[in-house]
Amino acid sequence: MIRLLILTWALVSTSAWAGQQRLEPLSDSVRTALTAAVADRSPPEPVFDSPLERARWLAQMNARLPLRSMPEYDHRVEFLRTLHYEAQRAGLDPLLVLGLIQVESGFRRYAVSSAGARGLMQVMPFWARLISGEDPGVLFDLRANLRFGCVILRHYLDQERGDLFRALGRYNGSVGQSAYPDAVIAAARRWGWSEVSPTKGPTTGQVTGPAALGL
Repeated sequence: MIRLLILTWALVSTSAWAGQQRLEPLSDSVRTALTAAVADRSPPEPVFDSPLERARWLAQMNARLPLRSMPEYDHRVEFLRTLHYEAQRAGLDPLLVLGLIQVESGFRRYAVSSAGARGLMQVMPFWARLISGEDPGVLFDLRANLRFGCVILRHYLDQERGDLFRALGRYNGSVGQSAYPDAVIAAARRWGWSEVSPTKGPTTGQVTGPAALGL
């Protein structure tokens, strides 16, 4: 298993994961909720228990990002701040989102999979048209990609009644198969850090953080 995960990480560092989200019928209420979720453009200021916790988290995560994918310090900090904000906003664990990006794109902002998924979180172009009416090119924008990816994963979690394994399978278009969820969760564990107090997603009140993933 360890060799398989190492091989998986090696592969995704050079190519995007080949899976894809699938276009499924959405009720009007769900579509309206998703549209509202991606529309807000408040400044991406992540919430931490203290300024010290914020500084420590940014420093630790910054040191672990692959320089070949994000060589510039300012870009790495912007990415981490935005990721933490968007994950919290969607009621997701930032570590889970980091793990998903590790597997999906290897932290390459302009990655495109063989299925056509785009950007850091490998969002399929139909989502941009379906829930925001925007050109799919917006998915190469840092914040837009993280916003769409987090909102979509939250949607799948709600659809699967909190079942992370199945929600990750839906995100990748491989629901019921174990390879992708196992790879994402293993990558999230790799991003585990020294602080263990959970955070709460502001939109759901769901407890998130290392404890929620069993880290």
